[in-house]
Amino acid sequence: MKKSLLVKHILPFLQWYGLMILLAIVIDYFLHRLQLIQIGRYLGYAGTGLIIISFLYSLRKRKLIQSGSPKKLLMLHEYLAWGGSILILVHAGIHFNAILPWLAVLMLLIAVASGLIGKYLLKKANESLKEKRKELLDSGISLEEADKKLFFDSVTVDMMKKWRLVHYPITLMLGILSLLHIITILMF
Repeated sequence: MKKSLLVKHILPFLQWYGLMILLAIVIDYFLHRLQLIQIGRYLGYAGTGLIIISFLYSLRKRKLIQSGSPKKLLMLHEYLAWGGSILILVHAGIHFNAILPWLAVLMLLIAVASGLIGKYLLKKANESLKEKRKELLDSGISLEEADKKLFFDSVTVDMMKKWRLVHYPITLMLGILSLLHIITILMF
């Protein structure tokens, strides 16, 4: 029996996103409970470091570095960025004393959501296109005919691969806001 779209693709996205927020809340709670609030300040450095390391994937994808498997680096990017985001959320805590850090946290949440959405939607679209192609070929249609029938689906998948055009500016804005936050902390 096939799993529904909700169970197969939307639920994993919600689980990862919800787990990220829940872990940040739990860690923050225990830091406060154990009177270790000052550790949260340093988690911002660690989280930022993890996110910066996660960009090895982007460097490899753009051929700025030659070593490393793109698939493994993508997985590393996903997990390091997710883990770094948890640390930054703990670092941010629930403080309403400045707007710039909150804007950076909001952009962080949006960047993680866009990354997870891209990951799961693109995966689903690629799987669906492969299944349709296989079904058509199994029914005896030639590869040329199958490609003609799947032309618009292929174009749709190619368009969905461009989700990064949305993810990049969000990530850039996150970087700018984070940098401004760091500069203002150093200045004041």
